[in-house]
Amino acid sequence: MDMLMFKLDNGTEKPLYEQLYNGIKDAIIQKQIEVGTKLPSKKKLAEFLNISQTTIEIAYSQLVAEGYVASKPRIGFFVEEIDELPYIEKELLNMPVGKVEKKIVQFDFHPGKIDADSFPFSLWRKYAKNIYDSSSKELLETGDPQGEFVLRVEIAKYLYQSRGIVCNPEQIVIGSGTEQLLPMILRLLGDDLKFALENPGYSAIPKIQIQNRAIPIPVDENGLIVDELEKTEANIVYITPSHQFPTGAVLSATRRTQLLNWAAKDKSRYIIEDDYDSEFRYIGKPIPALQGLDQNEKVIYLSTFTKSLMPSLRVAYFVLPSNLMQKYKETFSFYSSTVPRFDQHILADFMRDGYFSKHLNRMRRIYRKKHEKLTRILETFYPEVIITGDLAGMHILISVPLSKREDQLKHIAAKNHIAIYPLSDYLLSPIDYPYPTFLFGFGGIPLDQIEKGIHQLMQCWNYKGYDDSLPR
Repeated sequence: MDMLMFKLDNGTEKPLYEQLYNGIKDAIIQKQIEVGTKLPSKKKLAEFLNISQTTIEIAYSQLVAEGYVASKPRIGFFVEEIDELPYIEKELLNMPVGKVEKKIVQFDFHPGKIDADSFPFSLWRKYAKNIYDSSSKELLETGDPQGEFVLRVEIAKYLYQSRGIVCNPEQIVIGSGTEQLLPMILRLLGDDLKFALENPGYSAIPKIQIQNRAIPIPVDENGLIVDELEKTEANIVYITPSHQFPTGAVLSATRRTQLLNWAAKDKSRYIIEDDYDSEFRYIGKPIPALQGLDQNEKVIYLSTFTKSLMPSLRVAYFVLPSNLMQKYKETFSFYSSTVPRFDQHILADFMRDGYFSKHLNRMRRIYRKKHEKLTRILETFYPEVIITGDLAGMHILISVPLSKREDQLKHIAAKNHIAIYPLSDYLLSPIDYPYPTFLFGFGGIPLDQIEKGIHQLMQCWNYKGYDDSLPR
């Protein structure tokens, strides 16, 4: 056993099995132990090195797993032939690793933040525990390219009850986010599409390689200006009618009819309706989906669980008009769903048992309280700040009468550990606004911290409405 005379040190943090594994591995690589050599039995080596057989077993198992040693049942362990230069571990371990600086943000007014403290972790854990079981082993295989049928059934029910959309599960396609689904939709619509976008609009759209050929259409307090769309050669328009992002405008009934009529005039025209946060409306009744009014199969409905449940779930979906389903099957039949099947079944069960609806009702109350407090603080202490887009959603727009530019104010806020998001970040083409305007997301700010966050922001901007007697 001289060949296995390794120095094992009980005084180091490195476990004995790892020291033994490294010693044998290095000896094999350096040809100190010849190919075909039988290693000592676990019992003999344990006695020789005065360590436990368990330590030997773990070290041998690792060597077998990495191919340095072969195990022959009831015979023993034998050194295997290995290729030259099998590893460069030491060089990799010695490479310098830079530290990632973590920015300290006390208040983050991002419009996509949710109230994470209110997530039903215990319920979600229960459904996850039930699905991660050997009885669900068939979910280890590749599923339907359109997404799990059980989830599509629940989505179809939900859309009918909450958005007035009549569709069947076969029309629904599930994917991991708008950014992943939109290119699929565009591919379905052909190479000759002329794409129109709201301006300002959803910031992820330009990143999907259509910015240079997109036609910007202005919006006002009644949503997308359809008259401007009709002046263009566009045949596809991407729109957020129920709560325009980021201005918060609601597409008026007149313009809804006008837009549907525009689409019906040409067989190549389609409307992509992004209904990203229709669940949260604070004044008046919910706005029906544009798709529910469509009589000519011209609306492709797109939505997500990002705001209603959690961003990290990465579950979004679109509803195709039936006249596009055959082309979808021909084009994407070889695709695999980009959302894990287990996650889809957890969500389907959560919806089936009514907990998704209960969660939404609870979150509406929570976000309504935050919304009311946010607007009340601004109106009370900073009456000259202009508030718009405050009917629904999880953010508002604020226009602050200050002389500094948006980027300057954003930088000042960041230096004071506050993240704020300029409207200019969402422009497809330049628009001049009278005052610096920002998206003011409140979803991720605790209710009891909203007032403090507003005051600290205004204080760092030296805004005249700030009063030193206010709570910090």
